[in-house]
Amino acid sequence: MADEGLRRTFPDPETDDTSWAPVEVPGHWRSTSEFADTDGPLLYRRRFEAPRPTEGRRSWLTLDGLFYQGDVWLDGSYLGPTEGYFFPHTFDITEQLRDRSEHLLAVEVTCSRPSDRTAKRNLTGVFQHWDCLDPDWNPGGIWRPVHLTETGGVRINRLRVLCPEATPERARLDITAELDAAAPGPVELRTTVGIANEHAFEQRLSAGTNQVSWRVTVEQPLLWWPHALGAQYLYDVVVEVVPLDGATSDRRLLRTGLRQVRMKRWIATVNGERLFLKGSNQGPTRMALAEATPAELERDVVLAKEAGLDLLRIHGHITRPELYDAADRQGLLLWQDLPLQWGYARAVRKQAVRQAREAVDLLGHHPSLALWCGHNEPLPMDVEPGQADLPSPARFLAMQQLPSFNKSLLDGSIKRTLEKSDPTRPVVPHSGVLPHPGEVGTDTHLYFGWYHGEERDFPAFCARVPRMARFVTEFGAQAVPHSDDFMDADHWPDLDWDRLGHTHALQKSVFDRRVPPADHPSFEAWRTATQQYQAQLIRHHVETLRRLKYRPSGGFCQFVFADGHPAVTWSVLDHERVAKAGYDALAAACAPVIITADRPAAAYRPGEPLVLDVHAVSDLRAPVEQCLVTATLRWPGGHHQWWWDGDIPADACVRVGTMQAVVPDAVGPMAVELTLEAHGIKASASYESSIAPAQT
Repeated sequence: MADEGLRRTFPDPETDDTSWAPVEVPGHWRSTSEFADTDGPLLYRRRFEAPRPTEGRRSWLTLDGLFYQGDVWLDGSYLGPTEGYFFPHTFDITEQLRDRSEHLLAVEVTCSRPSDRTAKRNLTGVFQHWDCLDPDWNPGGIWRPVHLTETGGVRINRLRVLCPEATPERARLDITAELDAAAPGPVELRTTVGIANEHAFEQRLSAGTNQVSWRVTVEQPLLWWPHALGAQYLYDVVVEVVPLDGATSDRRLLRTGLRQVRMKRWIATVNGERLFLKGSNQGPTRMALAEATPAELERDVVLAKEAGLDLLRIHGHITRPELYDAADRQGLLLWQDLPLQWGYARAVRKQAVRQAREAVDLLGHHPSLALWCGHNEPLPMDVEPGQADLPSPARFLAMQQLPSFNKSLLDGSIKRTLEKSDPTRPVVPHSGVLPHPGEVGTDTHLYFGWYHGEERDFPAFCARVPRMARFVTEFGAQAVPHSDDFMDADHWPDLDWDRLGHTHALQKSVFDRRVPPADHPSFEAWRTATQQYQAQLIRHHVETLRRLKYRPSGGFCQFVFADGHPAVTWSVLDHERVAKAGYDALAAACAPVIITADRPAAAYRPGEPLVLDVHAVSDLRAPVEQCLVTATLRWPGGHHQWWWDGDIPADACVRVGTMQAVVPDAVGPMAVELTLEAHGIKASASYESSIAPAQT
């Protein structure tokens, strides 16, 4: 832990550190018992040996990730500051390594807690302000590896690889390299794509930083596709810088896929093929992200794919490289947020623009990355886990409609930077901004059945305001997980509701309206009821949006996919990746072919008319031919059936027919049952209702 005296002396190799506590690197300092409650700053020291560089060679120190700011010294000499948690920071240490073979690396790491959460200064996104993580957590630390590398006189500082064009006939890669040259002179830049595509040219460099851009064309490429559309072919891109009179000075390898993504009116195409995007929001795989294993990061991608999803929104953060690599292999598209969530101070604008460019350099080669988003909900809200006190409707509307620094200036700058840095992908300036005069709006966050309204209100709302259904990226309800040791269920019903709210995100005031704990005799019964409620809401929201496929909806992202720590959230997978009922409901609603009907009212009276449209939705790329659809209306003592047959066009939603009946005079439960059968395809659905006694 830093104090003023120690901060002045700790870079000195002579300072005695024998009594210092060991801290895991990579890691977060709060995972060490001695620092489990501190917000830092923390001082790190590491002694190491390194060979002296030979003549003409250069040595580099790279810190792959510091949360959030750092000051770096080597052998008592200051190398420089760092800011930004998700990208590497590199320093030239050639002169220091020439002087001696034994060295001391000293780093001061700062991750200050925001004093005003409506005007934050750290661009750490959900890690320091989210209602799904413990607000007392601090992600500070050297959370990614630290390593030494050696090059010749020219180093590739940055390498950006983008794919603006990809067809079966030809694909194009636009490559930009930042080269650090120790001395002026000519070099040859060699590029290899796969095993048969080579490109080379000469370039004269000046001493210092040089930026060079070039284009490589691949004839008759094997295209990368999302898993719903095709195979995931990947190419190794190797870039070498070679002085004309010497050996290779530096070499970089990136793996990419050749594909192009477009979005118009919130409808996405990949390689020219339209795709309705079924997605979910993904927070950090673990709150202590450094401690997530590569297998855990890949598991989240696989579980999303197994649920029938096409898209994960990496919500309010940039995660570990292993998840992006897994998405490339699995064919899962990613909506990538920058780490901005709610309100920020004016002072962050320059840093946010810089970090937007860093994000493109770091991630631009991944074919899975389909879309950039600058900022989630750019409103100055001080949201606390467990609290559901949203701004009043008037204040919320004012924050949405009136110009503000975050929404108008900050996000405008980020959007322009992303579009300039990466013209190959769609860019959304912010998420969750409603349409209003002067602003067409973006995607929408609609919490019918949780924060407002009833979950049954959602279809009528979409019909009244179709623009709000173009792309809904947040909806859902909280549900209690099966992995519930943190809840002390043995104390039911006298749980520590305040602790569960503050530390574990449970919104008791909303549960009291939606699934009241007081209505259930046991914790297990209440947990089951919360999961059933969540599953029902997810299912019917997804069915509604799929019925609106391309007219106007381009897709959705349910909120949220999996938890990063023990919590009661909107997730369908808990922190141990045990599925809630909502996961199965999401997977069923996202099946390639579904049969669905207008949802019947909760209750009818005898003699009332019942009119329900039946729709079939197919995401398959070929027509579903010779379908037989059966609809059955059941009530106590009777039933009625309808049959239809025909074809479902490829990638379409069709109205199959209409169920019309007069509600019979039979008090009790009533149900609508649907089946769809075709060659190799079966789908079914059911809806519950009831018949109430006739009014007298």
